[in-house]
Amino acid sequence: MSKDKKGNDNRHHSYHDREQASEHGRHEEHDHDHDHSREEHDHAHDHNHSHSEHHHGHSHSHGIGHHHHGPNNKAGLLIALIITTSIMLLEFVGGLVTKSLALLSDSGHMLSDAGALALSLAAMWFAARKPSQNKTFGFHRFEILAALLNGVTLFVIAAFIVAEAIERLAAPPEVASGSMIVIAVIGLLANLASAWFLMRKGDVKENVNVRSAYLHVIGDALGSVGAIIAGLFMLAFSWYIADPIISIVVALLILKSAWGIIQTTVHILMEGAPATVKPEEVTAMLKGIDGVKDVHDMHIWTITSGLDSLSCHLVVDDRSDCQTILQQSLRELEKRFGLKHATIQIEKSELKHSELH
Repeated sequence: MSKDKKGNDNRHHSYHDREQASEHGRHEEHDHDHDHSREEHDHAHDHNHSHSEHHHGHSHSHGIGHHHHGPNNKAGLLIALIITTSIMLLEFVGGLVTKSLALLSDSGHMLSDAGALALSLAAMWFAARKPSQNKTFGFHRFEILAALLNGVTLFVIAAFIVAEAIERLAAPPEVASGSMIVIAVIGLLANLASAWFLMRKGDVKENVNVRSAYLHVIGDALGSVGAIIAGLFMLAFSWYIADPIISIVVALLILKSAWGIIQTTVHILMEGAPATVKPEEVTAMLKGIDGVKDVHDMHIWTITSGLDSLSCHLVVDDRSDCQTILQQSLRELEKRFGLKHATIQIEKSELKHSELH
């Protein structure tokens, strides 16, 4: 057998598919040199290489360079930050004057909220930066880290409130309930306004960073409601023990919300599969494509809120058109599962590699 024939028999091809859809549905094809810039959010690229030992294909249709933050998450966070900071100062002074633990605890919670909102804004600024040579995925994970820190601070604040409330249960101090109710009502209105702006301008459902800030604000609203209820009991019946009891109830509600945020962020940092994508359904879909014999080494994870990724190996029939299978796989992954960033390796029978885990 000639050297040329050996070279042809062992030729190693790599397929990369990249497509960028414009408003008019046009597609561009690029060579291997490409720029993962912020404007190239969804793209696919197509190029070939010649190697010498095996045959495989890769595909990327991804948006690492650019990630949208909903309608206007930054504006919603900024407005909420201004409102929260203003009311925090009001409740802190009011708590000192009225000697209300409910107001002081709520102002402390609002202080954490102001920090959480500022942290979320800073995280968005970092996440918007372009990828670098040693940060190839960019800085999107700052949002997840900010959300995790927000969840942890909620836990710490709730623990502090419970500890102080338990101490006051033995000898509840007299509280100026009338003034306490007025200030708490103002705080509640401010919290509801902040929550409304976040819901109106931000993505509190899909963006875990914004959701963590939103839960801080909702926690504040619950604290204000608790202060109002405690104030009413004290005003009507002089039941000053209602102040620490209500504070404990509010703290437990805050803990529940904080635990949900911590669970979500840790799951993302542990490269867990997105809640909206079931790996078994993705595998079944890929195996259903004509020419695909097997799917293995599949990984699905979340880079940040709204940006999920997939990588896998497809074993195809030796007579199959790899490029056609690759294009169909990408199209179905995006259409059915919203996976816009996918890396797929195409393998035929002659390819041998060590077992991957």
